[in-house]
Amino acid sequence: MRTVIDCLVNVHFGEREQPPWMLKVRDDYFKGPDSLYAQVELPELLDEMDEQGVERAILMYSMAKPSSTALAFAEKRPDRFSLAINGVDLLHPVASLRELETLVRDLPVVYTTAGASFWGDGQYPPTDAAYYPLYYKCAEMDLPLCMNTGIPGPPIPGEVQNPIYLDRVCYRFPELRLCMIHGADPWWDIAIRLLMKYDNLRLMTSAWSPKRLPESLVHFMRTRGKHKVIFGSDWPVLRMSRVIPEALALDLPPDVLDNYLHHNAREFFFADRNRES
Repeated sequence: MRTVIDCLVNVHFGEREQPPWMLKVRDDYFKGPDSLYAQVELPELLDEMDEQGVERAILMYSMAKPSSTALAFAEKRPDRFSLAINGVDLLHPVASLRELETLVRDLPVVYTTAGASFWGDGQYPPTDAAYYPLYYKCAEMDLPLCMNTGIPGPPIPGEVQNPIYLDRVCYRFPELRLCMIHGADPWWDIAIRLLMKYDNLRLMTSAWSPKRLPESLVHFMRTRGKHKVIFGSDWPVLRMSRVIPEALALDLPPDVLDNYLHHNAREFFFADRNRES
C-alpha cells in the first residue's frame, strides 16, 4: 500500500455548535449527513488512516477558537499528527503574529492558513496591505502559508479568492512558501499558469474529490507539475475512505502518484526550517 500524508483534516467540528452558514454548507453544498459535525474520537480517525495508508494527518487548529481535540490528538500521537494554524488577526497583526510565532515554537505546526472570503466580509484580496505582515512573518520563519483559492462553498463573496491575486504576492515575496488550498474552481487554468511561473507556489486539492479534478490539472501533474500538487482530504467533509481510492484511480504514473499523495507534502511542509530565534 502506498503511504499518504493527508494535509488537511478537521477534528474540531464537534467541539461547539456550528453557525447557520456551516449547516447550510453541510446540507446544501456537500449534501452531508447530520453526523458530519459530530465529535471525532481518536480511534475512529486512526482506524480510517490505517485502512487508507495515511501515515500522517495535518489537523486544523484555530487561534481564534483553539481546538482541544486537535491538541490532544497531536499530543497523544505525535508520530501521526501535525498542526496547521488559522485565525491570524490581520487587522491587528502585531500581537497575533507574536502568538503565531509562539505556537510554531511550542507546537508541531507545519503551516498556517488564510482565507480571503472568510474574514472582513470578503473585502480584502490577498494583494491588500493587511496581509503583508503575515507574508513577511511566514517568510522570516520559513513557515508555509496556505491560502484558500476558488469560489467557496458558503454563501460569502468569492471573487477575492481568484488565484490571480497571488501573482503579485509570489512576485513580491519570492521567499514565501505559498500553497493554494481547496482547489481553484473555476480558475484552474490561472492556477496552473501561476504554478508554472513561480517556484515557491503549490496547490492542494483539499475539499475536492479527485475524480472531479479537471483534466487540465491531471495533465499538468503528469508533465510539468510533478512536484507542484499536494493531496488533502478536508476530512470529514470528504472522508479518506472516499478520496484516497479515487486518487489511486487517477491516470497517473506511479512516481507522480507517490509525489501527489506523499512526497510533495513531505518536501513542502516538513522540510527543515531555519528560523531566527
